[in-house]
Amino acid sequence: MNVNDLTYKIRGAAFAVHRELGPGLLESAYAAGLRYELEARGLEVAQQVHLPVYYKGMELQVHYRMDVVVNRAVIVEVKSVRALEPIHSAQLMSYLRLANLPIGLLMNFNVMNMQLGIKRLVHNL
Repeated sequence: MNVNDLTYKIRGAAFAVHRELGPGLLESAYAAGLRYELEARGLEVAQQVHLPVYYKGMELQVHYRMDVVVNRAVIVEVKSVRALEPIHSAQLMSYLRLANLPIGLLMNFNVMNMQLGIKRLVHNL
């Protein structure tokens, strides 16, 4: 499946979760619902995936975790905030670079219209 088809399915799953739960909950509730919806669509889902950080060839003793990784190809960063900020995009771009993955979806579920809560980021490998 190409990444465009994959992100389309992920967006559909996010819309389903948002319709069911609405805005105002914790990120963990949306991540759990998203996992359920993605798996129901036959996608491979991993949550809280460890992301190592290397500095000059040495792995740093820091703990970063990607919220959701779908089909080992797309990182989904789940938020429930008043508004997405540039730092949220910077965080996801860093995750894409460190994981060497091409596409990320930044999803803010704390919106009235979920379509306005999704931002797609591309990392040129």
